[in-house]
Amino acid sequence: MLVTINGKQFEAEAGQTILQVARKHGIYIPSLCYHEKVGAAGKCRVCVVEVEGMRGLQTSCSVVVREGMTVSTRTEKAIQAQKLVVDLLLSSGTHDCLACAQNGKCELQDAAYYLDIEHPTLVFADMEPHCDESSEFIKVDHNKCISCGRCVAACQKTVTNDVLDFGYRGANTEIVFDDGKKMGDSTCVQCGECVQICPVGALTEKSVKGKARYWETERVKSVCPYCGVGCSMEIHVDRKLNKIVRVNGVESSPVNEGMLCVKGRFGYDFVDHPERLTTPLIRNDDGSFRKASWDEALDLVSTRLTEIKTKHGPDKIMGMSSAKVTNEENYTFQKFMRTVIGTNNVDHCARL
Repeated sequence: MLVTINGKQFEAEAGQTILQVARKHGIYIPSLCYHEKVGAAGKCRVCVVEVEGMRGLQTSCSVVVREGMTVSTRTEKAIQAQKLVVDLLLSSGTHDCLACAQNGKCELQDAAYYLDIEHPTLVFADMEPHCDESSEFIKVDHNKCISCGRCVAACQKTVTNDVLDFGYRGANTEIVFDDGKKMGDSTCVQCGECVQICPVGALTEKSVKGKARYWETERVKSVCPYCGVGCSMEIHVDRKLNKIVRVNGVESSPVNEGMLCVKGRFGYDFVDHPERLTTPLIRNDDGSFRKASWDEALDLVSTRLTEIKTKHGPDKIMGMSSAKVTNEENYTFQKFMRTVIGTNNVDHCARL
């Protein structure tokens, strides 16, 4: 079907919303509560547009397109409404962009820039700092929260952990964990889905503070090194220091759709850990270890396995494979155990 947006015609698919069609064709409409994974919310009212034949302003994230629809995203009426909402959000929180870890990847910041809002025009009473740093990996800054509900929807419907919800009323409305506990005392498993889906700096990784901002890192796509699911991840690397700053899930991945577990998202400190092994070690007679070359280590393993097989038989040997390697490597390992060693004693660490 054909839809007209700002005087230009675009192809659209049945069931798509105005916002989806606009984003597909590179037309920016500010929005905060909408995310592809959690769907239309229609709460924030930042994405309002004018639609010919429909009364008033319409939320572009919830209105489904139809053949011949004519949409205007930049009329004076729409821009004024968008400005008012963003102005209120900026005025009713503590949005200190200069020191915020989300600086450069904040959707509220993007909306303010697009709408030419240099500073809030409304003045509210000063807010007392209201942060929760009780959990292991995530900082919750309630003063930056805009109550968009994306983290709540993600926790309840995407990763289905059912920890996050809204609590209290009116100006006191805020996200709560379980029945009002601190995040660290709740049943939160620290998967970090709420951090990735938060459009502002209300939920951030504690470990990234002062490390590097989004535009200072190089994004490298990889596969999670932990279990056999094979989640796609985007690793943010500070090339100046050659250090990993943060890890996000890849939203377009059919395997994990941006979701990661606590290990995949936060368990990357082993990469440059000072105790990480960089060379094979061989145990001395007194129990201590000494460094060895790969040739020496592999020769020792081959010799000892051959001795055990000759003296005690192949079934005295067993092999433990790994979820951290590829299917091809696991296949090669079990083939080695069955054909070279001659035993079916092969197991896998994912069962432990």
